[in-house]
Amino acid sequence: MAYVRKNVRSLTSGERRRFVDALLQLKRRGEYDEFVRMHIDFYTADGEDGLRTAHMAPSFLPWHRRFLLELERALRRVDSSVTVPYWDWTRDRTTTSVPWTKDLLGGNGRRSDRQVMTGPFAYSAGHWTIKEGVTDGRFLTRDLGRAAAPIQLPTKSELKWALDDPVYDAWPWDSTVRKGFRNKLEGWGTGTGSASWHNHNRVHRWVGGAMLGGASVNDPVFWLHHAFLDLQWYRWQRAHRTHRYLPAEPPGIADRQHDRVVGRHEKLPPWSETPDQLEDASRIYRYA
Repeated sequence: MAYVRKNVRSLTSGERRRFVDALLQLKRRGEYDEFVRMHIDFYTADGEDGLRTAHMAPSFLPWHRRFLLELERALRRVDSSVTVPYWDWTRDRTTTSVPWTKDLLGGNGRRSDRQVMTGPFAYSAGHWTIKEGVTDGRFLTRDLGRAAAPIQLPTKSELKWALDDPVYDAWPWDSTVRKGFRNKLEGWGTGTGSASWHNHNRVHRWVGGAMLGGASVNDPVFWLHHAFLDLQWYRWQRAHRTHRYLPAEPPGIADRQHDRVVGRHEKLPPWSETPDQLEDASRIYRYA
């Protein structure tokens, strides 16, 4: 029977506590840091050689769906009642709304060094030392809303702009493509600064601190953000039932994207599933 992922704002106090406790247990066991390492390892950009699976590619959504499932399975081995909630950033848009509460993820970083000082993931609480990252920092950091150059979270209309595109993705299957649901949701745009960040990317920038770059998993809000993106993929599929993951076939040998993106029926490293197999997770979970 499928379990349910809820909006984080609808969690009871007990559900909040169990979710946090399960995350902290994974951290104590060292399992959580393995997820951080994996995301760093698969954070491959357009300009780098080799296969891209997690970002700047059509497999952005199925890769993160599988990644979320791995984390959720680990959490449920600790507590079978726990599922990953989602954060609807089109609705809960302030620095003090959920999930930035003391009983969930804690709040913003302090002005001097952006260190998070409240909640269960604060370094001072003693449970959340950063061990895997792209810097030597040991504490969780945030800069909600970007104090020095403020930006806003994406709006409902910006999200709808992505959802309304009936085509899943388009050549050249990377961060430069200007049409297709995948990149409109992932959020690579033209120009410089905040104008070039849309949807998924804008949220990472708005949170700031640890959420910037390949080690973004160090901030537990990563999972709530990506659960909401996964929900958008489900909604897009319902709205455009005749459209599926693209490319259906991997790019040919004459294509500059040959061996760089995953076709619908190719295995999605580091797992053995294909995008085709990950398009429907309704037998595993559903959204409330």
